[in-house]
Amino acid sequence: MAHIANEIAMEFGGNVGDIITSNAEELAELKKESGNQLYKTKKYQQAIPFYTEAIELCPDSSAYYGNRSACYMMLHQYKDALEDARKAIALDNNYVKGYIRIAKCSLALGDLSAADNAVSIVRGLSPNNSAILPEVQKLEVVRRFDEEGNKAYQKQDYRKVVFCMDRILEQVPCTRFKLKKAECLALLGRYQEAQEIANDILHVDKQNADAVYVRGMCLYYQDNVEQAFCHFQHVLRLAPDHQKAVDIYKRAKALKQKKEEGNEAFRVGRLNEAYSLYTEALKIDPNNKSTNAKLFFNRATVCSKLDRLNEAVADCSGALQLDETYLKALLRRAKCYMDLGNFEEAVRDYEKASTMDKNRETKRLLQEAKLALKKSKRKDYYKILGVDKNASTDEIKKAYRKRALVHHPDRHANASDGEKREQEKKFKEVGEAYGILSDPKKRARYDNGQDLEDMEGMTSDVDPNSVFQAFFAEHSGGQFTFTSDSFPGGFTFQFG
Repeated sequence: MAHIANEIAMEFGGNVGDIITSNAEELAELKKESGNQLYKTKKYQQAIPFYTEAIELCPDSSAYYGNRSACYMMLHQYKDALEDARKAIALDNNYVKGYIRIAKCSLALGDLSAADNAVSIVRGLSPNNSAILPEVQKLEVVRRFDEEGNKAYQKQDYRKVVFCMDRILEQVPCTRFKLKKAECLALLGRYQEAQEIANDILHVDKQNADAVYVRGMCLYYQDNVEQAFCHFQHVLRLAPDHQKAVDIYKRAKALKQKKEEGNEAFRVGRLNEAYSLYTEALKIDPNNKSTNAKLFFNRATVCSKLDRLNEAVADCSGALQLDETYLKALLRRAKCYMDLGNFEEAVRDYEKASTMDKNRETKRLLQEAKLALKKSKRKDYYKILGVDKNASTDEIKKAYRKRALVHHPDRHANASDGEKREQEKKFKEVGEAYGILSDPKKRARYDNGQDLEDMEGMTSDVDPNSVFQAFFAEHSGGQFTFTSDSFPGGFTFQFG
């Protein structure tokens, strides 16, 4: 008893002989009163030892357990508070305050059925007790949003789960609901927020398996696989039956293995096998956006090497949908668009890439795409003449002769007005094409895409009839006649 006397003397500065009596119950009451004074001044941690000593002196007093339970609640130590409240009602099953504390603690710990049971007992013992009403209201709100959150979780509507958990946490500071929110934040890719919640909980409870699990999720979904494995293993040491940890650990190992097998097949040139392995890997865990983005990109690379460019574009788009900052996927898609002749999309991708990475190579690729786009919007003179881009001068002349005769307006003198306009247009285009491609300098500029605006100016004043006459005059010695045998419509050309 000497140490108790010394503590009381230190606390109150009074005469020990005046305070300490031989009666344990009176001493316990003094301890309780000391604890009460500290409780009133919000010194909860300091109050607990006094209540503990009172309990040691009189272990059959429900009030002492109740008071210590109240201190634990103020310190958010709800498990300890719940244990004391249960001991209190075990000593006195009519102790209403004990049941109210059980309701509060059960709510804070997420045990809704225990909270509901405690509320029912309070109503039975004290029907008009207004102290339980706040817990009744909280319980109603928590139960409603818990049910809605569970339904949303089953539908993988994780945003709604977060909303529901926030509504619950406005009512009770429950670790279980905090961790459910953190888990869904991780599934939504909001890793920093999820980790902050888990870290706060682990700061208080280092052995909380669910908090370790959430941290492992965040690491795994950010492709930090080895550290994630360590976390999942730690969870299973803390809670061997943690089914979510068991499942995600299996998926993580399977995904890592399948991805590595695909990479090896690609490295040694087994492209079709690599494609199949990446496809299998993509089915393992749809929630792992970071790894799946890389798998889509890897499969796109395989497709581009197999000349399956449209599939490569689709896979690059899949990667970018999962990670819009994935520069390599953006550049790969732009290159595929270039190879497909879809220059507008290529320019769009290269422009975005240039804002993400301002190096010279990206700028060069953008300029090439813009030039290709400009080229694509002008007339394709090679196509108009029906020759290859490497056609010789003689091949160009032969092609012009053939096309000019086919589209000459006089050949279509008896056609409808619409057909006449169409043939006149084609005849003019044939003349423009020959005017450019028959001139080595103009052809070189056309091929290089240089001075496109000036090039258009050169072709706008081309007289197709003059080109036609000059061509046939040059190849007929200056004077010649085309008879009806030359044209199915039966007419004659004479130049000289």
